[in-house]
Amino acid sequence: MNRRKTRIGLRTRLVLAFLLVAAVSAGTTAALAYREARNAILQQAQDTAVSSFRERVQELATPLPVEPSSLREQLQRLARQGNPHPWVVFAEYGSVRVSSAYEPVSSVITPELRRAAHAHPRGSFQRVERKGTPWLTVAVPTVFQAGQTTRPTGLVLYAVMPLTDEEANIQAMLDAARDGAVPGLAVALVPALLSARSVLRPVRDLRKAARSMGHGRLDTRIQVRGSDELADLARTFNESSGELERTVGELRAAEARARRFASDVSHELRTPLAGMLAVTEVLDEDAAGLAPDTAAAVRLISAETGKLAVLVEDLMEISRFDARAAELNTDEVDIAQTIRKTLKSRHWIDPAQVVTDLPDGIRARIDPRRFDIVIANLVGNALKHGSAPVVVRLRTEPYGEGTPGAATATGPNDAGLLPARVVTEVADSGPGIPTDVLPHIFDRFYKADAARSRSTGSGLGLAITLENVRLHGGTIRAANGPRGGAVFTVEIPLTGTEATA
Repeated sequence: MNRRKTRIGLRTRLVLAFLLVAAVSAGTTAALAYREARNAILQQAQDTAVSSFRERVQELATPLPVEPSSLREQLQRLARQGNPHPWVVFAEYGSVRVSSAYEPVSSVITPELRRAAHAHPRGSFQRVERKGTPWLTVAVPTVFQAGQTTRPTGLVLYAVMPLTDEEANIQAMLDAARDGAVPGLAVALVPALLSARSVLRPVRDLRKAARSMGHGRLDTRIQVRGSDELADLARTFNESSGELERTVGELRAAEARARRFASDVSHELRTPLAGMLAVTEVLDEDAAGLAPDTAAAVRLISAETGKLAVLVEDLMEISRFDARAAELNTDEVDIAQTIRKTLKSRHWIDPAQVVTDLPDGIRARIDPRRFDIVIANLVGNALKHGSAPVVVRLRTEPYGEGTPGAATATGPNDAGLLPARVVTEVADSGPGIPTDVLPHIFDRFYKADAARSRSTGSGLGLAITLENVRLHGGTIRAANGPRGGAVFTVEIPLTGTEATA
């Protein structure tokens, strides 16, 4: 089963984009501010501690060799003078290790800091983290002055200061930035909605206008607001719709004139044609007593007059469909009996010509006259352009999919939920319909063989058949059978009240 993809509207995308930009901007600003503030806080604590510790070490007078007990007292006094926080002072002198506190802090002092302390007379410092706690460690070697030369005494003092207060201040700033971001996004939602509304209003107007034009209201226009790109789009749409309305109006007027012309010509030709047909019938009766050349000319005139009469009747029928003047005069009939009457009235009763499979008892409400035209056109077309025998089948079935590869013409009412349909098939034994002809088989005046510009047909028979089937709310398909030959399938919906076999 195919899952329907979730559609995200343009309003939602615009609001999300607006909020994303606001979130990225707020996040970037907060990150930069956090980094600068963190560096400033830590730098200030670090500079204060390093400077103060160096000064205190320079003031410290420790006799050598070192006495651990006296050195501890000096380290404790030095630790109490710590700035900006109390220190833990640790001293190393050879193998002697003395601390101002009893808790061990030597693990905070890294080998890199020890090497830097011995390498630089002014010492060094380092920020480290142990067990989740940040520390600042400062190493300053003691020196003695020998003339203009200073020499290290071998005693190195380390000040170890926790940076928990600074980290707490930094975390508080981070929490404040995070807590302020949520209300900020909520506030940003208001201009996002307003902006989306102002942008989407012309789009909604354009959608409504396009839908209105799709329903045939070509006089639809959009109100132009402002002078931005959306206003230009609205003006362009109005200009295009105006031009389309003018062009369609001209086309409709030309089509109406053409239909009226065909209808008028057909009506005007009926009266003289009736007289000509009467004359040709008389001439046909006397043709046997005429000279051979005269008789051939009389028969030719009679045949061409008959063709012209058929063409005029077809044109009048088409003009009624175009003018939507064609109506159904329905009656509930037995479809099989109606088809048999059609075949019998045209003398298509020879089994070598037409084979039928018409079960009785299938009833439907149809227009018998128009259904007679449908069957007559299809069977006559099969005998004329296909090959005998022509098979006519009748059945009922529920609605389903059409035949693959078939040319289908659908009536306007076949979208409804109908209980069943009556299906009539007319199949010939000829070579079938070329694939390039199938899409055009129901077009007016279309002939499969372009070289046969003159033929016994008018080229309107299948078009009239299509219109009659559509008038019944049904469909007609043209396809090629699996064993060759053309197959025309007519499907007319049952209303659900007929008695079916």
